[in-house]
Amino acid sequence: MFSLFTKVPSISATDLKKKLTSAITLIDVRTPSEYQMGHIAKAKNVPLDQIHMYNKKVQTIYVICQSGMRSAQAARILKKNGYDVINVQGGMNQWSGPIKGGK
Repeated sequence: MFSLFTKVPSISATDLKKKLTSAITLIDVRTPSEYQMGHIAKAKNVPLDQIHMYNKKVQTIYVICQSGMRSAQAARILKKNGYDVINVQGGMNQWSGPIKGGK
């Protein structure tokens, strides 16, 4: 049975940086304005309030936000919808790699 306390696997921002060398699906669940201020180049913006509508057929989804709280929420929703999800702990606050501004 699914609950809000379902554990979702997580990785560090450092581990995410290593994963970015291959083709992965990375979703940034921050607001569009936060995303435009700076995001990881491979990240697609799907704000938390729209995550329940996400329906792409992908293997594993990595989810990031600013601190790791909203992405953990989003990860639980995606997991409930049948996705294999990994949360990025600490979010963009822990990210030390390059960021891209704009859309």
